[in-house]
Amino acid sequence: MATLADSFLADLDELSDNEADLLEEDNVDADNMEEDVDGDMADIETLNYDDLDSVSKLQKTQRYIDIMQKVEDALGKGSDISNQGIVLEDDPEYQLIVDCNALSVDIENEIVIVHNFIRDKYRLKFPELESLVHHPIDYSRVVKKIGNEMDLTLVDLEGLLPSAIIMVVSVTASTTSGKPLPEEILQKTIDACDRALALDSAKKKVLDFVESRMGYIAPNLSAIVGSAVAAKLMGTAGGLSSLAKMPACNVQLLGAKRKNLAGFSTATSQFRVGYLEQTEIFQSTPPSLRMRACRLLASKSTLAARVDSTRGDPTGKTGRYFRDEIRKKIEKWQEPPPAKQPKPLPVPDSEPKKKRGGRRLRKMKERYAITDMRKLANRMQFGVPEESSLGDGLGEGYGMLGQAGSGKLRVSVAQSKLASKVAKKFKEKQYGSGGATSGLTSSLAFTPVQGIELSNPQAHGNQLGSGTQSTYFSEIGTFSKIKRT
Repeated sequence: MATLADSFLADLDELSDNEADLLEEDNVDADNMEEDVDGDMADIETLNYDDLDSVSKLQKTQRYIDIMQKVEDALGKGSDISNQGIVLEDDPEYQLIVDCNALSVDIENEIVIVHNFIRDKYRLKFPELESLVHHPIDYSRVVKKIGNEMDLTLVDLEGLLPSAIIMVVSVTASTTSGKPLPEEILQKTIDACDRALALDSAKKKVLDFVESRMGYIAPNLSAIVGSAVAAKLMGTAGGLSSLAKMPACNVQLLGAKRKNLAGFSTATSQFRVGYLEQTEIFQSTPPSLRMRACRLLASKSTLAARVDSTRGDPTGKTGRYFRDEIRKKIEKWQEPPPAKQPKPLPVPDSEPKKKRGGRRLRKMKERYAITDMRKLANRMQFGVPEESSLGDGLGEGYGMLGQAGSGKLRVSVAQSKLASKVAKKFKEKQYGSGGATSGLTSSLAFTPVQGIELSNPQAHGNQLGSGTQSTYFSEIGTFSKIKRT
């Protein structure tokens, strides 16, 4: 029977064996990694950046040659309507369109590579040009036109660039620090420019073919933005399915160029707008509403692309509905706000209002009437700060109370008729238990004036027997003018 120490030793032996195996695997992986790195370094070293063919290889691939041959044959043959009943994925023309979309993306990337090659070579001649002309094709045309000429006044750039950019380029070229290129480097640069322009023309052929088939491939998207813009959107996105998966905010930016305003105002320039600015709806919209219209176009185009990707509506009815909805919304934005209608007065009541009057109402008004003291407290003298209960304007303000401008040194509180009557009745009322003849009668009375008073309980009874009451209702009173017989 194995002891606990033997089991521990067996576990340690197993761990040491596993560690040895892991170390051997790591050494093998490290050797493979070193071989891969050496292979990559060898490829980088063999890559010659001075040779255009080693940098740009797309035009010599068999895939590029086959697709371009099929596109030229399809453009020469025209549109084929006989395949309308076939499923979209099984249609060979649709497969060609998918290949064209993928090829257009590759051509775009290849143009960028060639543009970097031209820029690196021509930087010795005109280093400031790349910051003035950003688009690769425009840059290639300008470089091919200028060549090795140092005086740009002898070079006609009209038609290649806007007049404002031409002026800035001419002024910058007069103060540039560049020097003329050697003949060999200049020839490589001109060849690279020709290759960039050839790639651009091939891309236009591909887009023309896709545009001619857009009514069958994406009828709803073509109904909103047009066939040309729909083909450009699909070509840049990499196909209809890729365009359908893209959010609307990214569809809005497809084809956007980096604009160089050459120091001019940015107030009228449209930024963050791509191919959608070429649509008829965008161009017919007022400039103040174009950004809103572009966002609306991008959202509806995304919905239409999703409908087309699933073949939800081959007739294009959904796209035409979206287009009409966009037009209605833009017309709604341009409507002036509704005029503010004058509010009519309420209809007067013909019935008489129920208002109280008489002695009881007068008494109630007199009871709640504002006093002279409150009137002065509510009034303020111009230019004179009022006094307050807490000082410095804090607490309850006193208004014109106690001010010299009020004309009164003291506010005399005149007692009203109602108050005098109430005080008289209150004075006549007794606050004790006077009037009773029992042994519990007290001569102490509680009054609000002095508190506890000592009074005669029978004085009130004696007063009732005097005056007119003693004449008419007294038990001992007699008629004074009756003649006795």
